[in-house]
Amino acid sequence: MKAPHIANRNTLSRRHFLRGAGAAAISLPVLDAMTPVFGTKLQAAGNSADQSPKRFVAMCGTLGFHTPHLFPEKTGRDYELTPYLKMLEAHRNDFTVISGLAHPDQQGNNGHATELTWLTAAQRPGLAGFKNTISLDQLMAQKIGIQTRYPFLALSTSGRSISWTSSGVEIPGETSPARLFKALFVNGTEKEVAAEVRNINRGRSILDTVLGEAKKLDQTLGQRDKEKLSEYLASVRDLELRLQQSQDWSTKIKPDVNQEIPRDIAEKTDAIGKQRLMYDMMALALQTDSTRTMTFQLSGMNAVPQIPGVASDWHNLSHHGRDQDKIDELKLIEAAQFTAFNEFLTKLKSIEENGKSLLDHTAVLFGSNLGNASSHSSRNLPIVVAGGGYKHGNHISHDLDNNTRLSNLYVSFAQRMGLEIDQFGTSDSAGIKGLDIG
Repeated sequence: MKAPHIANRNTLSRRHFLRGAGAAAISLPVLDAMTPVFGTKLQAAGNSADQSPKRFVAMCGTLGFHTPHLFPEKTGRDYELTPYLKMLEAHRNDFTVISGLAHPDQQGNNGHATELTWLTAAQRPGLAGFKNTISLDQLMAQKIGIQTRYPFLALSTSGRSISWTSSGVEIPGETSPARLFKALFVNGTEKEVAAEVRNINRGRSILDTVLGEAKKLDQTLGQRDKEKLSEYLASVRDLELRLQQSQDWSTKIKPDVNQEIPRDIAEKTDAIGKQRLMYDMMALALQTDSTRTMTFQLSGMNAVPQIPGVASDWHNLSHHGRDQDKIDELKLIEAAQFTAFNEFLTKLKSIEENGKSLLDHTAVLFGSNLGNASSHSSRNLPIVVAGGGYKHGNHISHDLDNNTRLSNLYVSFAQRMGLEIDQFGTSDSAGIKGLDIG
């Protein structure tokens, strides 16, 4: 269709679309010209350790972790293991625990809104005018994603995720280890591969049409709307690159891991079993270099998890109000989470790659968007960093009253992955004290 003629900026309706031939409409971003209608604005590893690819994994427990059971009293290397760190004792020299970190301006529309921004650092989550920003993993995927079959994996125990596009759109989280295994390791028939290639080519044709029509529309807009449309077109071009990448990989044989397709856990309350099974798939994805960037949202539940000794609703226990009986029961859940996390680290540590372990080549971020889930506080967040070639074995404590910006840590992760940046989110420095590459 022809781009609409716009006699006046105030006549452009949100009902205008960019269409590809025979395809569903792709809607435009919200432009200033629409506001009178709307009202308020809405690769394989190398031959040496130095050539091994770097990976990044981020995991967020969205109901928090009781930090008195996590953070040691002493800083430095000579700290006494806390109840949760005892679960990681075998990897004491493979991880660092960091206290005193937070994102600024995280007052949101509800107590759990900060899970939207844990990996983005966008401010005032969920409040009027809020628009999320790109998550750290997606920034990395834009840089290195073309080197692997999957630019990233967004995984979850709930269907939500902590991954957000450059347009501030949440990427749905994969919850099925079985589906993930099939996508990673089960080859399609010749007919299925051919159909996939046709669909990819059709998608590229649609984008060609969309780009052509968008250029016509660009001539009718004001400067601010042109800037918004330019950002939108950049996203379309990014999708175009992803389609090209998909076509290249669709005809390549997937890795043979000599393992049966896992059976998904049917019991909804078997939270730890679901985490363990997904951890197994994550380790395989990293080992086969199927992706180098992953996120995993570890959601709690408004139910009683299948953990020995636990008889109360998990969400209710997270709001313990300093009731010791509730804290003791909550400890059973969170210790089980740390035990499963320890097993994941053990898997990565046991896989050798070019003279070092896979864990050495994988920076793992494990933590939460809540520093005190009982009061929904987003200050002094629980943060554990493992692997990645960093010098570990420390408790690094930042100012507990005037928290260091968590985004400073994200800059360090991004630079490690080869991104030439010195700022991300709300960071105010390039890196973070005490966490150095070994």
